[in-house]
Amino acid sequence: MNWQNNIFRILKSEEIKIFSYVPDAGHKILINNAIEDNLITAVPLTSEEEGIGIAAGSYLGGLKSVLLMQSSGVGNCINQLSLINHGQFPFLTIVTMRGEFGEGNPWQYAMGQAVIPALKSIGINCLKIDSEYDVEKTIKAALTMVFKSERSVAVLLSQKLIGAKAF
Repeated sequence: MNWQNNIFRILKSEEIKIFSYVPDAGHKILINNAIEDNLITAVPLTSEEEGIGIAAGSYLGGLKSVLLMQSSGVGNCINQLSLINHGQFPFLTIVTMRGEFGEGNPWQYAMGQAVIPALKSIGINCLKIDSEYDVEKTIKAALTMVFKSERSVAVLLSQKLIGAKAF
């Protein structure tokens, strides 16, 4: 899971100060790094949609944030995500995917397969990572798109990268 430490290092070097998250095994290392770092505010959420408000407030307050969630969380907050375009604020989320390569839980397929079409339909760019070799360049590209071009980007960590959970 060295790639997760690499993601954390890159986000921190780009001055991401707020990490909001719903606990997720796929983000465990990122979450733990954020919690342990005194220069970062780690915000546990009861629902992913709360992270959209945190991202908007962070931007208005002059700080950069990231929302960590699982693909099922996209479905939980699709209405809030649709407001980003209207509010015109930069938004970065990193999504651990389910319902893909090697998935054994049939309940994960519907939302896993809907993530990209749903996000694209509301104006969020999707960048997918299948290999740890693409982690650094993809995260850096997303940061440029979000914080220099003020776009919304979802970085999707595929099950090829994170591994399929046993069911």
